[in-house]
Amino acid sequence: MRTRASPPAQAAAAALLVLTVTEIAGSAANGIDNRVLVRAGRALLDGGSPYADKRLLYLPSSVLLAVPEAELGPRVLQVLVPVVTALLILAGWWAALRIFDVSPRSRLGVAGAGGLAYFAPFRSEVGLGNWTVASVLALPVALGLAARNRWTAAAAVAGAAICCKPILVPLALLFVLARRWRALAVLAGIPLAASVLAALLIPHPGLLATKTLPFLLHGQDAYARPYDASLGTVLPRLGMPHTAAAAVAVALAVAGVLAARARWRRGGDQRLRLVETASMLMLSAFVASRPAFLHYVLVILPVLLASLPLRASVPRTPWFWIVLLPQNGALLLPSLESLQRRAFRDAVMLAGLYAVLAVRCLRRPGEDPRGRLLGSATSPATCPMPTGAPAGRSR
Repeated sequence: MRTRASPPAQAAAAALLVLTVTEIAGSAANGIDNRVLVRAGRALLDGGSPYADKRLLYLPSSVLLAVPEAELGPRVLQVLVPVVTALLILAGWWAALRIFDVSPRSRLGVAGAGGLAYFAPFRSEVGLGNWTVASVLALPVALGLAARNRWTAAAAVAGAAICCKPILVPLALLFVLARRWRALAVLAGIPLAASVLAALLIPHPGLLATKTLPFLLHGQDAYARPYDASLGTVLPRLGMPHTAAAAVAVALAVAGVLAARARWRRGGDQRLRLVETASMLMLSAFVASRPAFLHYVLVILPVLLASLPLRASVPRTPWFWIVLLPQNGALLLPSLESLQRRAFRDAVMLAGLYAVLAVRCLRRPGEDPRGRLLGSATSPATCPMPTGAPAGRSR
């Protein structure tokens, strides 16, 4: 896994990514999610309320961050948005690899980067220009800092990402499990302060509570609902009553949090402990939240894939890859490719990853996926720790 990939392999991976991003940049629909924030920035510059647009589902801090984009022309954004989005995802992959001291030029690093070209969530995220990409980069950076016992810096990174889009809010529970109260205050304080400041500059910020939140809590509308892979939306489409579907989603979210707590308490290699606990918390939120979209999986997938060199990591089980297989762009499933059915495929991926990771989190200490005890010489619990990382308990 740590062997450097050959130069032809590196060139092939780079070519695949360039061709993919170029194709997306030439599409008339590219950057459609980013346009919502560009409109918000322009509305603010024109003296109007950005929240008059019901599709603006972001914090006030995001509006201020979108103002520089509002000054750019559509032709510039047509090229800039997919390129920057792809580069941020690659930076997130690099940061995830660094958690486990794996070189980006290793076979794993190059294969992961090149494989993105065929991965439907990557193509979706680059095509939409969705600001979820901030969390794709922030989560591995934050976990890498936490693995080196720099919890306050990790909280600052996560808090800055929440200012862009509040995807990483469930990560606050990781700081609770680690009893890092000062860092937790930093994580909550940064987006809160930024949003309060931005709200003072935005006309009619109360529309966020009276118009935007009700629209979001009701699952949006027919425009976005076909893409929503949350269980609260998908299960009713299969015939389950809405109340029962909501109960199932909440129950799974609670069970996921309990599984994350069990994983944290088990200890072991601090890097793997952080990655699996954080990923379990995020997946618990994804199965319960409304909405949950295809590209959300990019938030947790890089850090899970980067753990592959460790013997007991989640990607070592074939079920991990089976769940991801339908998202391979080279594999077409005609019955699930239509606009009205693609959310079912995405829901299976999110729920499948949730199940695979939950089993891993609840496994007994020192036991591999086949039920055999791992030898102490090769067990991840005894892997060398990064410099400065605590091996067991957290203060």
